[in-house]
Amino acid sequence: MTGTTPPPDGRRLLASGLLLGAGLMGAVDEIVFHQLLHWHHFYDRASGAAGLVSDGLLHAATLSAVVAGLALLADLRRRRTFTPTRWWAAVLLGAGAFQLWDGVVDHKLLRVHQVRYGVDPTGYDVAWIAGAVVLLAAGALLMARARRRPVR
Repeated sequence: MTGTTPPPDGRRLLASGLLLGAGLMGAVDEIVFHQLLHWHHFYDRASGAAGLVSDGLLHAATLSAVVAGLALLADLRRRRTFTPTRWWAAVLLGAGAFQLWDGVVDHKLLRVHQVRYGVDPTGYDVAWIAGAVVLLAAGALLMARARRRPVR
């Protein structure tokens, strides 16, 4: 096999990494910004109770993504088709995709919440989206590196 041919379980490996990356980034967002800092809820356009419920649903979704990603990872390891570099690239891409979606779609387009209230959000928005771009770029570079290597 050449370095450009994906392994037999390439889609499963990609799905595992993307799910785990998005789930972990969502969990970090929910734990740090929603619970610890109290900067926002997932849905801030209603009463406090709706915000808490929305955070609970987000937490359930992110935990489900993490569990699904880990289950796929375990299956890849069992089949002996796990390629670490490609998987880590997918994890970074999943984390960056979650961050970009949240920063652009949730914060700006749908306006379900902002990063922080009571301050000028511009710096927070720039940092949020820049973090996403860094994660996506790192994932893309790592994926390109993995594609140049022969698959074992």
